Amino acid sequence: MNAISTITLPLWTAAEIAKATGGAIIGGPEWSVTGISIDSRTIAKGDLFVAIVGPVMDGHDFTAAARAAGATGCLVARSRLNETQAGPTIAVDDTLVALQDLARAARRRSNASVVAVTGSVGKTGTKEMLSHCLAAQTGAEGRVSSTVGNLNNHWGLPLSLARMPADAAFGVFEVGMNHAGEIEPLSRIAAPDVALITAIEAVHIEFFNSVADIARAKAEIFAGVVDGGAAVLPRDSEHYDLLRDLACDAGIERIVSFGRHRDADMRMLEIDLGDDGSRLSVSVEGTPLSYRVAVPGAHVASNSLGVLAAVNLLGVDVDAAASALDTLQPVAGRGRRLDIAVEGGTALLIDEAYNASPASMRAAMQTAALACPGTDGRRIAVLGDMLELGEVGEAAHEALVDTVADAGFDRVYATGALMASLWRMLPTDIRGAHSLDPEELARIVAGEVRPGDVIMVKGSKGSLVSRVVERLIAGGGL
Repeated sequence: MNAISTITLPLWTAAEIAKATGGAIIGGPEWSVTGISIDSRTIAKGDLFVAIVGPVMDGHDFTAAARAAGATGCLVARSRLNETQAGPTIAVDDTLVALQDLARAARRRSNASVVAVTGSVGKTGTKEMLSHCLAAQTGAEGRVSSTVGNLNNHWGLPLSLARMPADAAFGVFEVGMNHAGEIEPLSRIAAPDVALITAIEAVHIEFFNSVADIARAKAEIFAGVVDGGAAVLPRDSEHYDLLRDLACDAGIERIVSFGRHRDADMRMLEIDLGDDGSRLSVSVEGTPLSYRVAVPGAHVASNSLGVLAAVNLLGVDVDAAASALDTLQPVAGRGRRLDIAVEGGTALLIDEAYNASPASMRAAMQTAALACPGTDGRRIAVLGDMLELGEVGEAAHEALVDTVADAGFDRVYATGALMASLWRMLPTDIRGAHSLDPEELARIVAGEVRPGDVIMVKGSKGSLVSRVVERLIAGGGL
């Protein structure tokens, strides 16, 4: 929606930060920062360290460590000034509110076209895909600002937006939630030109009465869409009509749908799934387009349509964006593939260990089924609990038994009390091991993998099934 320009500026000067936050500059006004962090362990030289007060730790206790690590200045609460003032400082009433104010200032000063991405599953992968496609636009190299990882909550979204340079061409920001009412304020801060919803599924259902209520919570993203902005919606969702109506109620007139549905504006016509990616033939509002997505999985291919719909709405080159999908790379914890050393050779590790829900678990298993083991190799699943499912937790785990069978897994390893529900239903000949201790399971799996195996690891972050990934990468099987 906006022309790509080229400007080079520091991220923020002290005066700009103070003006945006209503803060007081202490220690001299002539300084600027090149980045922002709320974690003293990941400070880069030139950063502004924002001392957020969290439920477990208080950032004010780490200002000295942040300065020692290279932070140019710190943003702190006035009430903590005496214990934190040891260099350039900006004092505010509330550091989280100040970070939100800085994010709003970043949005106001920017001419970037902004897309906000939400959905029950696929948010981070879609955000990465869209960022990759927009970076392929002429003149946009290095000027796409996006959420790092999945910093998508009440402090993650403001942090991501506050990091957007004034000369950014595009901004792509992920917006998440666990409860109703959390997305709307974040969307109003981001003020997106385009709101993209990937899918509606029974994720965080523990905190909702129905999946329709989850759809309503996701639809809060429409509240911040700018005048003349647009929404991209999943046409195959049974909640599409509800989402469309809520978008209309929010005053959004441009609504574009994607999916296999015959009425989808961005319609999938044909798809050829492979273990190294997918080839698609689609219709872009009536115009044919063929392209390849280098990351395997039907869910990835489907979300690529939503990505191209957003690109089209921004008024930039859809062909260039589609071509860029041929060089897409998966991120850690979300389908990353690694050849790992095992005794006697190598095995393929599919790292899906960042998070899990029933929908994403099924998608990951179906994608793993596309990968062919080597000679004498096996297809192995290592599964951790899917969390925040409430009273349907055990049933949701049990329901995966057919997916395990359809995917053709030769061995299944599991950790967690909930995953025991699935474990009990598996045929005995494919049971590898189950342990409540993910560290113990990691040792077992590492000792039993062999050359040619394909090992898919997936579970909710809190299940700690990622310990298996860490051990396998470290060569724990040798």
